[in-house]
Amino acid sequence: MAGLKSLAKDTAVYGMSSIVGRFLNWCLVPMYTHVFPDEQYGVVTLVYSVVALLLVCLTYGMETGFFRFANHERWKDSLQVYTTALTALGCSSILFAVITLIFSDFFAGLIDCAGHPSYVWMMGFAVSIDAFASLPFAYLRYKRRPMRFATLKLVGIGINIGLNIFFILLLPRLASVGILTWMWSDDFGVGYIFLANMIASVVTLFLLLPELKLKWSFCGTLLREMLVYSFPLLVLGLAGIMNQSIDKILYPLLVSDKAEAMSGLGIYGANYKIAIIMVMFIQAFRFAYEPYIFSQHKNQAGDRSKEGYVQAMKWYVIFGMLIFLGVMEMMDVVKWFIAPSYFSGLRVVPIIMIAEFFFGVFFNLSVWYKVTDRTIYGTWFSILGLVVTLAMNFVLVPAIGYMGCAWAALCCYGVMMFASWIVGRRKYPIGYDVRSALFYFVAGIGIWGVTSLLQSFTNMPDIVLWGLRIIAIFTYIWIVFVKEGIRLSRITIKK
Repeated sequence: MAGLKSLAKDTAVYGMSSIVGRFLNWCLVPMYTHVFPDEQYGVVTLVYSVVALLLVCLTYGMETGFFRFANHERWKDSLQVYTTALTALGCSSILFAVITLIFSDFFAGLIDCAGHPSYVWMMGFAVSIDAFASLPFAYLRYKRRPMRFATLKLVGIGINIGLNIFFILLLPRLASVGILTWMWSDDFGVGYIFLANMIASVVTLFLLLPELKLKWSFCGTLLREMLVYSFPLLVLGLAGIMNQSIDKILYPLLVSDKAEAMSGLGIYGANYKIAIIMVMFIQAFRFAYEPYIFSQHKNQAGDRSKEGYVQAMKWYVIFGMLIFLGVMEMMDVVKWFIAPSYFSGLRVVPIIMIAEFFFGVFFNLSVWYKVTDRTIYGTWFSILGLVVTLAMNFVLVPAIGYMGCAWAALCCYGVMMFASWIVGRRKYPIGYDVRSALFYFVAGIGIWGVTSLLQSFTNMPDIVLWGLRIIAIFTYIWIVFVKEGIRLSRITIKK
């Protein structure tokens, strides 16, 4: 129970930095969607989808590999594990930055940025730094220093947001009155978004210097073992991020009209941002969960460690469905984070949120192959999901546009989740409370469904409708209190 409380505490701290940071980045979406037309925002969506793939390639599973070997029975020196992995990431990141700079014109043509090679080398430089910085951040997680982790993350995000506001809103006004005219170019457009990102990455790396001023020790044998362990995680991560990003990369190729394709991609990408609330929760949980599962496996024997995994899964489901219900019931407010011209894509939000919820369940289930060093199974599950994603995108996108991308994501993560659960029951049985998970899932979907039907088929005043939505959220919370027997003040609500 103490370990679970520690997990909850760390999740709260990591979650705060993740939620606040993502929320602040999220607040940039109205600015982007009002300043840039949807086809230019489509370029931003496409570039960051490619960046997500590159970041996975350049970290090649070393974060999880570091946690595994830092807690390994054979390798007692965690600092040697850290510096060995850091050396490898540093070399690969520098090599990628050089290649990106040399071939920036060629890569710009591949991602529909012809004429703007600076977009490519700026983001290539930023990705190289972020890939290298991922391990110092992992080291902070290993050392259980969530406050420094959160602070550095928020500082980097704050710099990025501040520069976005300066470049996009203030700089054109200053240039119009003859101030800083050398910094402004109408043709640079969304490039200012990438420039802000690159500068923020450089500053973050500078702030991480204390985590780099250590006694470095490199071990080739250790690195080989880490690469063998981490390579399946690379394929897993690559297939996983492709499941998240490949729809946005493929979309312009599957829609015949180029202008319509970039416009639709911009609308889909903007509405995808609304569902990012679920992604924030999953990311916060992941930051705390990976160190937790390996320490549980190392320090707790047999069923005691498994009980922690069971409880973590149950509370993930409870809070995940609460987040889904809260967003959907408050959609009339949440939707204003994007420009009204993008509202046509709001129908993808519930589908994407459930898809991301399924992915979080899959991540929870991944404990069985990570602690038993059978990470190859994660690779097979992700490849299975990728096959589903590709097949459904090729079939659905030409017929129903970006809605096909959303349904493909839902089916992909649903298949991965189910496959991992089925195989895990045989390879490393964990007695998850499946009935409770299904109950909370159905309860969340059902409550939202009832309020949606009432809204659609009745003409209730807005004040009554808002009251109904608030009651719906508290009804779910009340159900959790009753089912879990949670004490509220001196009152115990019995099961």
